Amino acid sequence: MVSTNSKSYFREVEKSHRTYNAALKRAGSRQSMMNLFWRHKRQHEALLRKHLKDEMLQVIQLKKKFK
Repeated sequence: MVSTNSKSYFREVEKSHRTYNAALKRAGSRQSMMNLFWRHKRQHEALLRKHLKDEMLQVIQLKKKFK
């Protein structure tokens, strides 16, 4: 099941990858490429944490219906 929340997450990830790939093409050194990667990785992890938190809230709400 793909919820609105999931669609939003995928759009954010896609946007993040577009900006990351564009910045990689402009990078002038190995160090700047590595800095871009680490920044992208942190952003990606934050997006995933937020997405999983939102999904857990959804599950908790659905579980309440069974009690």
